[in-house]
Amino acid sequence: MELSFSIDAIHQAAQSVLEANPHKVILFNGEMGVGKTTFIKALCDVLGVTEATSSPTFSLVNEYETASGELIYHFDVYRLKNEGEAYDMGMDEYLHSQAWSFIEWAEKIPSLLPEHYSVINLTKLSDGNRKLVFSNL
Repeated sequence: MELSFSIDAIHQAAQSVLEANPHKVILFNGEMGVGKTTFIKALCDVLGVTEATSSPTFSLVNEYETASGELIYHFDVYRLKNEGEAYDMGMDEYLHSQAWSFIEWAEKIPSLLPEHYSVINLTKLSDGNRKLVFSNL
């Protein structure tokens, strides 16, 4: 699936991704500042998270709960030096927990990824909108 959206339509784009039946583990690719965290916040909103969401850049993982009690883990592994650090924090257990796991900078942890996952590639367009390409792997 491929679509472009403005910041005003980000929740509709997030709903479209969820309607595309993604795997519970979703990788987010795109350059720094393209809006990966912002899109994850929109996904959390659409999934029913009522608490404030933020980037886990320093904590590496934030945990959220939907109104129905479903868990969501948001990872930003940009600061990891190697995959060993991810294992040390138990990331492999998170990724096999059947909870939603949204991962920024997943190219740093290729050995930890489950067999099946989804990928969202985001790019900034010249008009300021974002292009999203979604796929299940």
